[in-house]
Amino acid sequence: MTNRSYKVRFYKTEVYEGKRGTTYTVRWSVDGRRHGETFKKSALAESFRATLLVAANNGEPFDLDTGRPASHAAPSTEITWYDFALQYVDMKWSRISANNRISTAKALTKATLALLRAEPVQYEGVDIRKALREYAFNKNRREEAPSEYRAILSWIRRNSLPMSVWEDTKHVDAVLHALDTVLDGTPAAASSATRYRRILNVALRHAVRQNVLRVNPMPKGKEDNTAPKTSSAVDKRSLLNPHQVAALLLWIAARPRTGHRLTVFFATLYYAGLRPEEAVALRVEDAILPATGWGELRVHTAEPEVGSHWTDDGEVHETRDLKGRASGDTRTVPLHPELVASLRDLIARDQLKPGDLLFSGEKGGLLAGSVYRRIWAKARKAVLPEHEFKSPVGKRVYDLRHTCLTTWLNNGIPPAQVAEWAGNSVPVLLSTYARCIAGQIAELQQRIEGPQALPGPRLPSSIGPTRAAVSSTRGARAR
Repeated sequence: MTNRSYKVRFYKTEVYEGKRGTTYTVRWSVDGRRHGETFKKSALAESFRATLLVAANNGEPFDLDTGRPASHAAPSTEITWYDFALQYVDMKWSRISANNRISTAKALTKATLALLRAEPVQYEGVDIRKALREYAFNKNRREEAPSEYRAILSWIRRNSLPMSVWEDTKHVDAVLHALDTVLDGTPAAASSATRYRRILNVALRHAVRQNVLRVNPMPKGKEDNTAPKTSSAVDKRSLLNPHQVAALLLWIAARPRTGHRLTVFFATLYYAGLRPEEAVALRVEDAILPATGWGELRVHTAEPEVGSHWTDDGEVHETRDLKGRASGDTRTVPLHPELVASLRDLIARDQLKPGDLLFSGEKGGLLAGSVYRRIWAKARKAVLPEHEFKSPVGKRVYDLRHTCLTTWLNNGIPPAQVAEWAGNSVPVLLSTYARCIAGQIAELQQRIEGPQALPGPRLPSSIGPTRAAVSSTRGARAR
């Protein structure tokens, strides 16, 4: 191997006497690169040093990174981080969703660039990242990499550090810094950094299970004081009021060709609290639409848009079960009478039949996220006053779902029922929308006003003894 050398030099064992006891550090160098190992007992240090001397006398090469002889090589010194990352991707590929595959590729790309022997200055940064993210860590496309990207990946394989470097906190800190920052060195979004850390943590736990690493080097609990602080709570400023929603939907309804369909799509998010990927998967038979009154939706499928390079069938959307639910699970959501009427009108106007998509794209396929996000952005700009347009109000299509769930909670629907309709757990629901619950303070205050009242006459302005009373008491005791 290119990172081994026969040039080994040994130094005198260093003895350090400190307040917590005496330590003994064995010192040696491999091809000029110094190494050390510290022990609490002199006998252990001498035994370790003797083992290294025997290996050197036997003509064994020593590893430049770990300083250990070849016979001491652990599995972590026999495999590089890059090769391990490739094996990990292949192992996880069939077990994770397409969106998770993308996040995994991004996290491993950041870690790989932080674990190189040298800077790849001969290549453009954008090409290096694309080679890793789009080809190396994409099992479907790895063999399709163009020649220029194959050259980059070949260089990375030769210059990737061994897995043993995870035992050095310097390298661990370098990887964590890479996960927590963007290209210009500024902090990444806390949610992204947390997601990348979680992915890397799972990968390193796999390395421990495979006996490639002895322990997971990722910091835990209070040790991880560099982890970004995240909050799952919804920003109350992002919620829309009924007047804003009505104005936005009226503007969208006036758009030619697909405006009527998109209007009902957005209304479904507002009235039924569906996720966008759940709404695009709805078919005619999923809706129970009586002539009057409330209806029902039976939600059982999601179609998130992830890109054809990451799905198994090469389609832009990935057909998935409901988020957080068992395979094949279904949830029922009530439909507001106004939404029932709108859906009935849509089915009649587009002459939809059972099996047809409720909200198809202009050419008949699944409604693309780029389409509904673009029309929503145009509606906000056209309808909202400038100060509201620049604010977080309704900035994302997903904010329609947030508005719906908050409305249910604020109007007394029990959290357990809201969680069932929304497809969340109760703890997630409350942690997400706790800051948005309002309008119930006066009623809650009335509930506790009587039970907390104390019997007898009204309390004086100061319950405890006054300063004068305390002073007089002290004077009497002195006398």
